[in-house]
Amino acid sequence: MTDCNCEPRAGESCDVCEKYTFARYQEVAMSTVVYPVVGHPVVYPIMGLCGEAGEASEKVKKALRSGADMPREEIIKELGDVLWYITAAAKELGSSLEEVAQVNVTKILDRRARGVVKVEGDNR
Repeated sequence: MTDCNCEPRAGESCDVCEKYTFARYQEVAMSTVVYPVVGHPVVYPIMGLCGEAGEASEKVKKALRSGADMPREEIIKELGDVLWYITAAAKELGSSLEEVAQVNVTKILDRRARGVVKVEGDNR
């Protein structure tokens, strides 16, 4: 979590240091959206998601290659960018982070109950 030395006005909170729910994160993050619509509105966020996930992967690869410690803070920053693009993609699909999380938890708990967590494929 980023430390903040802000002094918000009475009754207000700082967007940097407040604790976030999915809904609040989505509200704040999506207030920064500036990207072109390329075909369907979800195209740009999905492309950005892939790029940012690749950047996180590069941080890990370089640490493994050099034998260095994992650059925790750098990876967390990239994961934040991944989260931003997931949020944008969900918004463009008329969804929310809450819905994405709920659908995912339902899916993975169902897989665990059926004993197919380690099996390959999309529709296990």
